[in-house]
This record gives sequence, structure tokens and C-alpha cells, in this order.
Amino acid sequence: MESIIGQRIHNSRVHKGLSMQEVANSIGVSKQMINKYEQGKSIPTSDKLIALSKLFQQKVDYFFRKPEVTIGEISFRKKSKFGAKKISALKEEIRIRIENYLYIENICEVSNDFVNPLANSIVANEIDIKTAATTLRAFWNIGLDAIHNIIDLLEDNHIKVIEIEDESGSFDGLATVIDDKYRIIVISKGMPIERKRFTLMHELGHLLLPIGHLDLKLQERFCNVFASEMLLSEANVFNEFGKQRSRIALEELKNVQEKYGISISAIVYKLGETGIMTQVRVKRFYQQLNFDAELKRVTEQSRYDGLEHSNRYENLVYRAVSEELISMSKASSLLQISLDSLKNKGFSLNNIFIIFAL
Repeated sequence: MESIIGQRIHNSRVHKGLSMQEVANSIGVSKQMINKYEQGKSIPTSDKLIALSKLFQQKVDYFFRKPEVTIGEISFRKKSKFGAKKISALKEEIRIRIENYLYIENICEVSNDFVNPLANSIVANEIDIKTAATTLRAFWNIGLDAIHNIIDLLEDNHIKVIEIEDESGSFDGLATVIDDKYRIIVISKGMPIERKRFTLMHELGHLLLPIGHLDLKLQERFCNVFASEMLLSEANVFNEFGKQRSRIALEELKNVQEKYGISISAIVYKLGETGIMTQVRVKRFYQQLNFDAELKRVTEQSRYDGLEHSNRYENLVYRAVSEELISMSKASSLLQISLDSLKNKGFSLNNIFIIFAL
């Protein structure tokens, strides 16, 4: 038990980006005592444990629960200012969220029978990547139409999507596999929706494409091609713009952006990639963005009106508490909200709306 509590304290401290001295000052003990807590050599008294729970914004029972998963190697994109301390905090945030997710799935006896239709694909070039995207669309029965809600699509196919807050703007997304069983994509919640959709598909590429043996730069390029093809297939590009164009109206680009949920910059890149526009004209467009502030503003504006938000985890918690599989206190802990907030949503043991009772 001491080791579990110690590990939880350590993980929570890293998650919050705090030093041992900062935690010690906050709860009124020495830095050496915090070190003893984390090493499992001493157990906090009840009042210190309550103080730690408030500091780390966790329920007290969290410190006694054995961790159910361990985050292994992960592949994610980051900006140059994304430091080691932030990476460590991010990993702890992800670990907590994934652990809670798997816990509630187990309580609700949810299946995790994931099948990767691209596991045996041959991937040597960009043509192979586009073929893989077509294969996936066929396997998931989504045709060539625009994908309205990517998160729903992923979760319907047993890929968990976790959204996290990132005020720094330094994080886009990551993909990871737990116990060679659980496929998980973590995404920044607040990014523009077109960028969010592209990142979801990019990370899906990391999960499904057999490219782990390639160098990282080539992996990123292949995943970008995969994301582009999944959002706006080559066949649809020709349908929307024709075979060859010397000029394209901005309104055309806006309309395609609204329809497919892909940014104008990504559409223009696709036009050059397919040969509909020459690479010279595509390069000229990107250069113009750097000198024309109004064009840049219009180009970067979000226009897709679909939703990309995951409610699955929350709904599983509500299912569990409605079926009395977990307590109200446990539900509030898993949702990171107060008991009063949960009750305000209409949940109490004597006040749950029953639609069908068998």
C-alpha cells in the first residue's frame, strides 16, 4: 500500500509540474518527508493526505487505487518550445485519463475487439498510403463521402479518443497502444476544428500504418498524406476542381473546406500533389500568405460546422452510476466534478429518469 500511495503522489506532483519543495511548502512538511512519501518509506497522515488531494485536485481514494495501466512508448508531434517538464506533465495527464477510461469500460463490460485492416499493408511510397486510405474506408464502410464526425467514427471502431486542455498551444496530438490491445489517440481540445480533424487522421495513421521501421521524418510525411487522403480523397479532389486548373477562386476553396472539414492550406497542397495546379502556383500561394495579412486571415478561418468532441467516456460513467455499478462519489471522482455538480445534472440514487424498465 505504501508503494501505491507513494507512486500516486509522485505521479500527481509531476502532473502538476511541482517540485518536492513546492509540495512540501504547500502542505506544511519538509522536502525530505515528501521524498519519503514518494519512495513509500512513510505514509501521509489523514490531514496531510487531504491536503495533498486538494493540492493535486484528486479525490482521496485516488491515492489508494492501484494503477491499472502503464504508458509505454508514444509517438507525438510537438513544437520546439515543448519542454521536458511539460512532456512529463502531459504523460501523467494522459496516464490518469486512460486509466480512468479503461476502469469504467471494465465496469460496464465494454468490448475492445479492435481489428487493424492495414496491419499487413505494403507501405513503400505515397501511392501505397493512398491505397491504404481507400482500404480503410472500404473496411469501415464509409465510402468516399466527407466524414462528418471523425471522433465518433474512431470510437465506433474501438479507438479511444481523449481530449485534453493545453493552454500553451504546444501540443497537437499523440497515438499510443496499451498492452498491445487498446488503441488511443489523445488530442488537444481547443485547437481549430480543421486542424483537429487533420491531427486526428494523422495520429490514426501512426496507429494503423505499418511504418514503425521508417525514419521519423518519413513517418510524419506518410501520416500527413494519409490524413489528407482520408479527409479529401484524390478522387474527390478531381470531382470538385477538375483535372487541371490555372486559377481557382477563393470561394471554391471555402466551399470545399466547409464540405470536407479540411483547411484551405491543405486543399491547396492537395491541388499541387494531384497536378491540378502546378507546384509553381502552389508555392506562389504559400508565399503570398506571408505578405498578405488579409489573405492569411481568410485562409486560416475555420468554416466547418461539424462537431468533433468525445462524449463516450462521460456517457459510460453516467451508465455505470445509473445502473448502480459505481457510487455517486466514484462517478464524481471519475468525471472530476463535485457531487453537487453531478446531482445538478439529475443524478441521485432516488432521482434517475428511467425510460424503459424491463
